[in-house]
Parts: sequence; C-alpha cells; structure tokens
Amino acid sequence: MKHFVLGTAGHVDHGKTALIKALTGTDTDRLKEEKKRGITIELGFASLALPSGQTLGIVDVPGHEKFIKNMVSGAAGIDLVMMVIAADEGIMPQTKEHLQICSLLGISKGLVALTKIDLVEEEWLELVQSEITEFLKGTFLEDAPIVPVSATKQKGLSDLVKAIYTTVSKIDEKANDGIFRLPVDRVFTMKGFGTVVTGTLVSDHIKTNEEVEILPRNTTVRIRGLQVHNQPVDEAWVGQRTAINLQGIEKSAIERGNVLVRPKTVWPSQRLDIYVEFLASNSKSIKNRALVRLHTGTSEIIARITLLDKDELAPGQDGFAQLVLASKGVVVAGDHFVLRSYSPVTTIGGGRIIDPLPLKHKRQNKKIIADLNILRNGPLPERISVIMERTGFSGINLCGLNFRLGVHTKKIRDALESLFSNRKAILLDSEDTTVISALFYNQLEELIGKNLATHHTENPLLEGISKEQLKETLGRSISSKLFNLVLKNLVKKEIIVVDKDNVRLAKHKVQLADDLNSLRKDIARIYNDAGLTPPYLTDVINNFNDQKAKAQSIIKLMLKDGDLIKINEDLYFARGPLNKLYDDYKEMLKKDGKATPATFKDLTGLSRKYIIPLMEYFDMSKLTVRVGDHRILREKI
Repeated sequence: MKHFVLGTAGHVDHGKTALIKALTGTDTDRLKEEKKRGITIELGFASLALPSGQTLGIVDVPGHEKFIKNMVSGAAGIDLVMMVIAADEGIMPQTKEHLQICSLLGISKGLVALTKIDLVEEEWLELVQSEITEFLKGTFLEDAPIVPVSATKQKGLSDLVKAIYTTVSKIDEKANDGIFRLPVDRVFTMKGFGTVVTGTLVSDHIKTNEEVEILPRNTTVRIRGLQVHNQPVDEAWVGQRTAINLQGIEKSAIERGNVLVRPKTVWPSQRLDIYVEFLASNSKSIKNRALVRLHTGTSEIIARITLLDKDELAPGQDGFAQLVLASKGVVVAGDHFVLRSYSPVTTIGGGRIIDPLPLKHKRQNKKIIADLNILRNGPLPERISVIMERTGFSGINLCGLNFRLGVHTKKIRDALESLFSNRKAILLDSEDTTVISALFYNQLEELIGKNLATHHTENPLLEGISKEQLKETLGRSISSKLFNLVLKNLVKKEIIVVDKDNVRLAKHKVQLADDLNSLRKDIARIYNDAGLTPPYLTDVINNFNDQKAKAQSIIKLMLKDGDLIKINEDLYFARGPLNKLYDDYKEMLKKDGKATPATFKDLTGLSRKYIIPLMEYFDMSKLTVRVGDHRILREKI
C-alpha cells in the first residue's frame, strides 16, 4: 500500500490547527504556550482515515513568520500540501512564503482549504475564491480544488475529505533510493520506554531490532520498537509518519535536525554541490560568498554560498553553487532544500543537492560546470563516471554511489555493467562493488611504467625495485588491492615482470657501461685472486674510494648473477674457488665419514676466520649436518 503525508501551510491564525481537529479529533497544539497564545509554535501531528481505508499522516506547521524554520522542518517528507487560507483575510504574507517553500521542496500536489466561511458573506466568499484562483496561476496548485469549510460550524468537512482523497489518489508512489533515512523532527521520553524520536520516513524501510546510526553524531543504537499512527508495528515504510523507540541513548543526545540512517550508508558533509533557484520575488541579487540559512530535512544550518558559474544571481536566475556549512549536514544527492537569507530572515530560494560530498571547486571552471550539468540531468552511466572521476584513485563502492547519486543500487548495478563492458570502469572489489574510473586506472598503469623506467635509468645496475618501494614512488594513497591489480594486468600485457617481490620492466636488462664493466672486472679479480681467503666486504668496497656506491651495486648484481656467493654479511667468495671446495669437502666426508674444524683446516689450510663461516655455510647449503662437534654428509647425498 502507498503511504503519504499531508502537510498544512498558510498564514498564522487562518485556522489550520482547528481544521485538523475538526477532521481528525486531534488537537495538534501540545504546548501550554500554544494554547495560551492561540497560535501554533511547534509541529503537530495527526492522522486521517480516508474513504479507501488508507490512513493519511498529517503534519500541522506553524504559520507565524517567527516560526518559519519549524514550518520548513515539518514540510520535510510531505507528499501533498493543504494550503489553508481564511476567507475573512484572504492571501497574506505567510500564504505566499509557505507556497514558495512547498514549491522549492518539490511538492507538486495539494489543495486549498478556504476556512472561516461562517465569518463572511457569500459575495465576499466569491471574491476571495477569485483572488485565490488568480494567485495560484503558474504554481503547482493552479488546478487544485478550493474547498470552502468552517471548522467551528462543521461545514464542508466531508467535501474536504473527498478532495483530499481524490488528490492522494493522483500521487505517484515515492521514488525510493533505497537509503533508509528518517529526519528527526521531535524527541521525547516515554515512561517505561525511554527515548522516542519521530519523523517522516523519506526513503526505504526499517524494522525493529535493527541498528541505526544517528548523524551527524555518528552514534549507533538499536531500535527497540516502532509505531505508525499510534499503532505498534514491526516494520515502517517510506512515506509513513514513524515513531522510533531507541535503546540505550538519552533524549539529550538527540535533537531535531539529526537523521537516522543504516550504518555506513550516508556520510555527513560540510560542503555541498547544489543547483539553486533564486526567487524572482527577491528585491536584490545575491552575491558570491553571501551567508545563507540552509534548510534541508528537519535541519537549519548557516552556510556560505560560492557561486560557480556567475558572480551574482539576480532575482529569477538560477545556477550551480557550492555551500560550505558551519556544521555538518546530512543529505543525499537529489534532496530538495530551501535557502533563507541570513539577516533579515526571509525565504530567498532553494533547489536540489547535486553532490553531497564534493571537494572544493574552482569558480568559472568549464570542466566542473560540465560535470555538474551531467550530475543534474545526464544519463546514469555518465553520472557514475563523474563520481568515479571525483573519487580518483580511491575508487568508490556501491553504497557510496547510492549516496552520491540518490539512485537505487539496482539501477546503479545495471549501469555499471555497461561501463564495465565499455572499459570505462574497473571493478576493484566484488564484495562491496568498489569501482574506479578506467581513466584513473590507465593513469596508474602509465605512472607505474614511467616510474619503473626512471628507476632503471637512475639505477642501471639493479635489476628492479621492490613492490613496496615502487608503491612509495607513486606519491599518493593507492590501496594495495588496486596496486596489485594493476601489477597483475601489466604482467599479463607483458609490460612488466614480477619476480617474487622484485618488479622491473620486461624490456629492462642490466647493461654495464665501459667504466662499470671495468669496475666489475676489478672486483671479480679481487675475489678470484683471493680464492678461499677473500677480504671483508667493507675492505673490498673501500678499495674504490669515489665509486663506493657503484661498487656496492655491482656486487649485488654479481650476487644475483651467481659470480659471487654470500657466506655471511662480511664474507663473499668467488664462485669458482667455492665450488671446488664444495667438491673436495664432499669427497673427504665420503672417505672419512665425518669432519671437524681440525680436519677442515687440514683440507684447506685456512684459519678459523674462514673455517667456521664456511662449515656453517655448507650446513645451510644442506651438504652437511652437524652432530655434536663434527659434521657428516646429509643422508640424501
């Protein structure tokens, strides 16, 4: 079943609350001050049973100009408006402002209740009706029914209910972006239950015992119970006025303007990309960097507006802008908002959220404006591409796209398939559908190739570079998953070679220039001439005063090529003499059955400086195994 909420609108003392009481039997003025002053200050709530058996939620809003911000909070999530105009006064300032606000919030259906008809003559009533018809021309209420009623005399109420029912039947079900959100418009405590919040469920659904996150406080709590129209339910759906009993949190920790969401589906932001309409009724232009009051959901936040494609907006103009908020806001792409001037406080415009989590933009930038136009009106695959580009090498998962596009995940999945097939998007993680723009993926491939080429040029004696060092050369935050995926793909393309932890370009080979080749020969000569009594490594390197770094690199290369063999950190041997010793030692062991340091000395004539490291090396090489104070051949040899 479809669920809808009706909101009242209209000037102070035009009979909104009295009319709701006559229709529903509920007095929505709860506060002593409201009853004392005879005006609505806070939001009030009721429900109306329609002829179809459907229950319609009702939000009664204040009409006084001092409480417009409360009125805007109440308008969050309503589907149709009942504009209340008193017959004895006609159209008044808040009649106009409330109509503007409803229009800016995207409300497109409604009706007019012409109240207090018992206070005027028939001719006056006809005159007021004519005035209202003229006033509503060009607005979303242009063709709306105007129903004369009297709450005190109980006149016209049945006609009004029929008109409400007819209007409701013409409303399409809300587009569901699949992100559970409930902007909090009231917080109170109930004895025996604890903290209760109420609001209109603007998207998706929620069940008892689920966990929800309170934003922007980032507090996670569990739902103890749900009520819709004062009846306990296990599940609440989009479009329903909902009361939620929260477990383990004090009333003081929540306030109007907070939003309940499922954890990790929405992220608070202090910067918003918007498309703004500056009302034609404004008396002057709005300049770049002006202070404004942002009303979205049930919150009011002071913000500074940066105009992105103009230096100022004249009355009746619209354009792209960025809002920088004084405190974090909680919105999803596509949400409507209202802007009011900082001082004096009047409604000056509104529009829709284009991107709820953008970076700071340069003004008058053609690429940024083009991207914003795509995000506002472009096909879904192109909109996804823009958001992927905005997230760069970090990529974005399905929940993030859902949040930054305001589109249901099923539609996003379908659009991603076309982007994958056209190689415009790359899947990084199938578990949470993390994707990256192919543009940035290709840039990373090119960057890795470029950095490897630079490394080879600067280090011609090294075969390659470790993965960790290569990742550091990229100079930005690249996830290990993305880095390894790019390496794997470059290997597949035969552009690079990965040997354990070493990475090099496939075409790279260590080629020594004449001077380096000469240096290598000198080092080889030292080790070959020394035979089984080579100098320590530091002594070898110190022989080449101004070429120590090159000597170290060449020794590493000779180790890799097998020309030198490392015994320990200090001792390296030429391959030839060490291989001959291996064969001689093996023959001795076969003949004698065992070897001790003394017999090893007899074999080689070496000092203890070399005997112990060499015998340990042959143990490590699995030629021998130590038993007590002697060595024997391993059984498999």
